[in-house]
Amino acid sequence: MSGRWKLLVVDDEMIVRESLVDWFMKSGYDVEGADGGRAALDMMDKKDYDFIFLDIKMPDVDGFQVLDNVKKNYPNSMVVMITAYGSIETAVDAMKRGACDYLTKPFEPGDLVALLERLLQHKKILEENVILREQVASRMRCDDLLGASHCMQQLFKLIEQVATFDSPVLLRGETGTGKELVAKAIHATSERCIGPFIPINCGGFTETLLESELFGHESGAFTGARGAKKGRLEMAEGGTLFLDEIGEIPLKMQIDLLRVLQEKTFHRVGGTAKIPVDFRLICATHRDLAKEIERGAFRQDLYYRLNVIELEIPPLRARIDDIPVLAQHFLERLRKETNKPVVGIHPQAINALKNYPWPGNVRELENAVERAVVLAKGRYLTKDDFAFLFRSSAQDIPQSLRENEKQHIERILNLYGWNISKAAQALEISRVTLHSKIRHYNLSATVNMTGGSKSLTSRKSVR
Repeated sequence: MSGRWKLLVVDDEMIVRESLVDWFMKSGYDVEGADGGRAALDMMDKKDYDFIFLDIKMPDVDGFQVLDNVKKNYPNSMVVMITAYGSIETAVDAMKRGACDYLTKPFEPGDLVALLERLLQHKKILEENVILREQVASRMRCDDLLGASHCMQQLFKLIEQVATFDSPVLLRGETGTGKELVAKAIHATSERCIGPFIPINCGGFTETLLESELFGHESGAFTGARGAKKGRLEMAEGGTLFLDEIGEIPLKMQIDLLRVLQEKTFHRVGGTAKIPVDFRLICATHRDLAKEIERGAFRQDLYYRLNVIELEIPPLRARIDDIPVLAQHFLERLRKETNKPVVGIHPQAINALKNYPWPGNVRELENAVERAVVLAKGRYLTKDDFAFLFRSSAQDIPQSLRENEKQHIERILNLYGWNISKAAQALEISRVTLHSKIRHYNLSATVNMTGGSKSLTSRKSVR
């Protein structure tokens, strides 16, 4: 394991520097030496180091200046201060500024062994904490995956069956049907449940950013890449990688992803070292990938790799009997979050919700309940509390696909208060695509505030 750790020894005393470098090299570490602070800063600008052994007193740039630079620009590097026996107080001051330990001259090999063991243990704990934070950030709400309808009961059975295998899964379904929830349920039921669940929406990034997000990058790989960064492939080690909107991945990156699935290795952007990976892949799309293959936008060989197991997520209109349960569930959660004294939904309101087409599916239902709860004046949500749904749909079905898309985009934008980031996520398209459609359909943000017989309409900024 020692070979994976990169060390830098910074000391203007050649004997001390070379002794440390020689000892670390014999122990199997990747180690380099710098004869001063300025040389160390130049080296750190080109390469990332896990541990830096740093002398305090140096003639050009002292250890405190180097330490401050490391904490600012390379926070993942751990610094050990090197000091003379009589300057321990100075080393303690350095620890208050961010150093993790200190080493006094002269030192014995045994001291280095004990020190490195402590550092390695601490480093591993920090890395585990990063993974745990990723898991917490993407923690699934299993209870949101509800349904007593026949189609949902069938889906639950399939999730249990699929979870016992490690094969790739392709989830198909309309926007807002809960594809990520299904992916999380598969992960949580599988043997990989103790590993991380790492999601990424492939439609939410430009090609360059998506490559960096997936594969990570080395320091200096491109302008602004001052430090190395793990990608989602690496972060998903031992767990599940969920690629939402897989149909949005550019052709060049499709080749790279196919290679990863075939060889189980990859290299970071700007890097040459092969990094082994072990994760389960779950993908999702609302596109017809077979048609994307026909028009040359998606690789057939990648499609066969991804589509080992396919699950179709039913739209909400195919499971209208689940609407009362889902609506009440969302209400209960939102009531606690908002402290609103709303306890239930009137039967007439439930009937109205069951007769609504729900083009945005479960996500639109959740947003609608949230809006109704926030604006509710009574203890029960009434049909009037959901009137905004029927005003926006005009209670008729658009005759053209263009008009249907326009009305759906406008409805989602209004539900999210014209927050472009949230609306794009709900629509499962990129911000750039959403801005393009807003211009194409000549949409504009308006806020309607109605009180009695008065109505005020004002322009609202687009975020």
